[in-house]
Amino acid sequence: LLMAINKNKKSGKKGQKKRIVDPFTKKDWYDLKAPSSFDIREVGKTVVTRSAAGKNAADNLKGRTVWASLGDLKEGGQDQAFRKFKLRVEYVHGNDCLTQFYGMALSTDKLRSLVRKWQTLIEASADIKTTDGYTLRLFCIGFTKRRMNQTKKTAYAQHSQVRAIRAKMVSIIKRETAQTDLKGIVDKLIPETLGKEIEKGCEGIYPLQNVFIRKVKTLRSPKLDVSRLMESHGSSGGADTGVAVERPEEDEDMSGDEDDDE
Repeated sequence: LLMAINKNKKSGKKGQKKRIVDPFTKKDWYDLKAPSSFDIREVGKTVVTRSAAGKNAADNLKGRTVWASLGDLKEGGQDQAFRKFKLRVEYVHGNDCLTQFYGMALSTDKLRSLVRKWQTLIEASADIKTTDGYTLRLFCIGFTKRRMNQTKKTAYAQHSQVRAIRAKMVSIIKRETAQTDLKGIVDKLIPETLGKEIEKGCEGIYPLQNVFIRKVKTLRSPKLDVSRLMESHGSSGGADTGVAVERPEEDEDMSGDEDDDE
């Protein structure tokens, strides 16, 4: 009977509440910095738990990835907002997270707007290796278009022409990216240089339109080189030697008079 009475008896003082602590009091905000290939370097901010008890905040930040639209990374790039770049945090310098290019993709609505009737969709992919040790896979997409003065409604390419165009796409991608580092490839992806070259090179096989590098994946990355990363962000460790300035003639005359007085 005594056990039954004390079974549901609550322990502790009545009305005592558990203390609620805001989790953001233990966190810090860091700035995300894009490489110097982009006009606007401020990508955004990220939050991480403050370093404590053997847990370093920099270790939790490294490897984080973020997607950013080219419209936010390029001045006046609202017309190219459909192109998204994937950046990965490689190094933490103070309160700045230095990122590196990690991928690219076209937005879903842009891809769907390109697909239409009465034309042939052609896709190709190629694996390339940069001079600084990155292995990338580039995916290309293009569409056939009607020839000049064509009366036929459709613009379908034959299977042999599709195979020839696909082989031409791969050869142009490898030719344009040969002996190029990662920064050089990013500089070609921003203005869509590769798509224009492919469109021009395939003109003799079948006219193409809306040729884009629709996706880029990073298959393999080299070991982190901090000095190379700093160079890609426009901050080198070398000393600033300055620029030579010509001395005015008046200053030279005054210095000559001082020497005479002595």
